[in-house]
Amino acid sequence: MLIEDLGKIGLNEKESKIYLALLELDEANIGKIAKKSGIKRTTVYDVLDSLMKKGLVSSSKKNKKSLYLAESPKKLEQKIEEGRIVLAGIMPELLSFANIFEKKPKIRFFEGSEGIRETYKDLLNYPNQEITAWITDAFFAFDKKFFYDYFIPQRLEKKIWVRAIAPRTNLLQSFAEEDTQQLRKTKFIPQEKAVFKVEISLYGGYKIAIMSFSEKIALIIESKDIHTTLKSIFENNWEAL
Repeated sequence: MLIEDLGKIGLNEKESKIYLALLELDEANIGKIAKKSGIKRTTVYDVLDSLMKKGLVSSSKKNKKSLYLAESPKKLEQKIEEGRIVLAGIMPELLSFANIFEKKPKIRFFEGSEGIRETYKDLLNYPNQEITAWITDAFFAFDKKFFYDYFIPQRLEKKIWVRAIAPRTNLLQSFAEEDTQQLRKTKFIPQEKAVFKVEISLYGGYKIAIMSFSEKIALIIESKDIHTTLKSIFENNWEAL
């Protein structure tokens, strides 16, 4: 799990294994690092060089032997913060480049579980707005940890409200008991009348996210006409319930 999490902040699998090995070993030579990390000695040299360039490992000489030491994990936090500052500085220029192109993709297609997670993450890019959605209880089986540990806390932090229309299943009724704490309001359709095979979310101006959990695919569509039509259908459904 630690290796996966380190991957999310820029370390590949071998870098993560060696960095974690060094944290446990304290100061160590190549042989000990290779044994602890399970990575071949010949590869360890290249990975250590990469980690030193990233400022996460330092080296010293003792009795003509090279020893390596992991820098404090706090260094990772500093590097992320430095990256945020740099990104904030260049963001206006990046956006100006993006605006040069008149024709932009209107449909993005995602495959697999990670693709569905990326689609949900796009919903979080519009703080202080509202998501209106037709939802299913399939997300419980998809990745409950992702929703409760990441998506919902991030949505609450960004003050993104949700109005949801859902089939009246036991799982979703239990989920709706937390509506107030989770900035959400849910209205139900009798289960026999709501054959929802996908989840559809309307958000971010004119965006539509469609997720099929069983087929492991997702779409993000940016279209004023489609969004306006679906929003009208949603509001009529909402008022009728």
